[in-house]
Amino acid sequence: MTVREYTEQSEAAVLSKHACLSSASKGRQREEEKCGLRTDFQRDRDRIIHCNAFARLKQKTQVFLNPTGDHYRTRLTHTLEVSQIARTVSRALRLNEDLTEAIALGHDLGHTPFGHAGEQILDEISPKGFRHYRQSLRVVDYIEKDGRGLNLTAEVRDGILKHTDMWADTVEGRVVRHADVIAYLNHDIEDAIRAGVIEAGDIPESVSGVLGTTKTQRITSLVTSLIESGAEKLSYSPEIERAKDELYRFMFSNVYRNPVCKSEESKAKTMIEMLYRHFIGKPEALPEDYRRLADRFDADTAVCDYIAGMTDSYCTNVFLDIFVPKSWTLV
Repeated sequence: MTVREYTEQSEAAVLSKHACLSSASKGRQREEEKCGLRTDFQRDRDRIIHCNAFARLKQKTQVFLNPTGDHYRTRLTHTLEVSQIARTVSRALRLNEDLTEAIALGHDLGHTPFGHAGEQILDEISPKGFRHYRQSLRVVDYIEKDGRGLNLTAEVRDGILKHTDMWADTVEGRVVRHADVIAYLNHDIEDAIRAGVIEAGDIPESVSGVLGTTKTQRITSLVTSLIESGAEKLSYSPEIERAKDELYRFMFSNVYRNPVCKSEESKAKTMIEMLYRHFIGKPEALPEDYRRLADRFDADTAVCDYIAGMTDSYCTNVFLDIFVPKSWTLV
């Protein structure tokens, strides 16, 4: 018996009936030989961690554009927090932790530079529209490994695609969707306090009195409620749900739409729109990998692929290279 087969046997003996067993996966887009050491879901997790798009997450905005402090979240730190929360829930419910982790680590691979501002402008100007969760699936299917993709399992691909406004086919995928919200609500509070956008005392008492007054207390309250509901239901108690929804509305009113947070977004959107127009009019200027994608799909898709894959700094540098005269000195 191989190590992988022993792990698969252990999963069948230990995991909940609601868990997705790696031995029961629907498989990959292209058949390939099994690994002797890792299950298919462990292998997917490793492929995601080692891919180029994952490395670029460290230089992509979460909420605050170009923050001056060292402790503001990036898209990578957000991803790691989602993974940690999701794994805690999955382990407690005896779900497949490897599947959960793979989905969590891959869920934002398609996010644009400059956070949701980048996503919004690409959605406005692309005839096909743009959603980061669809782009995340494109990254693992068509963009990574020189266009060959990562050839992930159906369950991981489903969880990545459905982490925002749909419910995944697996319970593990649904856990990641909950963990995503728990993570960003709480770390965005911390970043907003650090930026001076809000103070801890601004959070409504009706929220703090239920979820707690600290990040740890709020996360614990939300995670505990999910776990107590069980894998089949996987929802919050009515009291916790009301407090979470109120916190969500508070964050949108006071942080996500706050002028301080939005002050630089118009500039970021202008840069992305100008780059999009430039490459749509001149697709031969795209890097070779993306010219191949244009031939395989179309110019709009390839230009969105290229821009969405950029880090904040790379996007800025490409913009400067194309639109700012070389003789100018920027102070």
